[in-house]
Amino acid sequence: MTIARANGLKRSYDLNGWLFIGPSVALIAIYLVYPIFRSLYLSFYAGKGMMMKFAGFGNVVRLWHDPVFLSALTNTVVFFVVQVPIMITLALMLASVLNNDRLKFIGLFRTAIFLPCVTSLVAYSVLFKSMFSADGVVNASLLAVGLIGTPIGWLTEPFWAKVLVILSITWRWTGYNMIFYLAAMQNIDRSVYEAARIDGVPTWARFLHLTVPMLKPVILFTTITSTIGTLQLFDEVYNLTEGKGGPSDSTLTLSLYIYNLTFRYMPSFGYAATVSYVIVIMVALLSFLQFYAARDRS
Repeated sequence: MTIARANGLKRSYDLNGWLFIGPSVALIAIYLVYPIFRSLYLSFYAGKGMMMKFAGFGNVVRLWHDPVFLSALTNTVVFFVVQVPIMITLALMLASVLNNDRLKFIGLFRTAIFLPCVTSLVAYSVLFKSMFSADGVVNASLLAVGLIGTPIGWLTEPFWAKVLVILSITWRWTGYNMIFYLAAMQNIDRSVYEAARIDGVPTWARFLHLTVPMLKPVILFTTITSTIGTLQLFDEVYNLTEGKGGPSDSTLTLSLYIYNLTFRYMPSFGYAATVSYVIVIMVALLSFLQFYAARDRS
């Protein structure tokens, strides 16, 4: 009787467990697992709208003959190479400065730097477009101090459009990474710094040889998340360029190109799915390289 009762209780607990996690598993299957396999299936088909036919690896071949895709790929790589180091370095420097409890108004500074990443995306996009318009406050300020002679076409010139996108991402997400560094710094034992100070180690050396190595796991985490976010860059470009990725595709990213292929142009679901797997491969490869570079060599 005791064994039978125990088995009955076990089955009851198992049933309750499945009833508890069942809805979450179902949602994950519907909105995550199914789209992954569905997009993989679609990547082997070509055609417009519902008029699709099996194409094998035809979409992969098409990628390297598509100038718009190559432009989007180049822009995405440029944003990654330029943006991620700037954002990580700036966040680390700001965290180091704001880790000083003797700094006045430290709470205000921390809040001000973190606030952009929780600001409404539409509001911040409108703000940036207004600030960087031809007669906006940025051009007016640069003209007033004599740094430029004519207004910069932030939204009409390819080079400056890229710069504007990088500035907008930096302004929005640097504070997010800073919070992780700041929390990690505050958990470092102060006696380590005190011993180094007594031994005469200068401030810059303490930061470079003590702080940075002890922040290695956090740096790896923020680098990977920033890499994923940059390779999937969509919101900032879409709002700043009204979904066009202009001027002349100079800010078009892979994610925006996928959106255009699916919703703006004549729908090409198979080709869009193929482009999406380019992002998947890039994320997987770069994440592996970052893990490999950060491994413990001891």
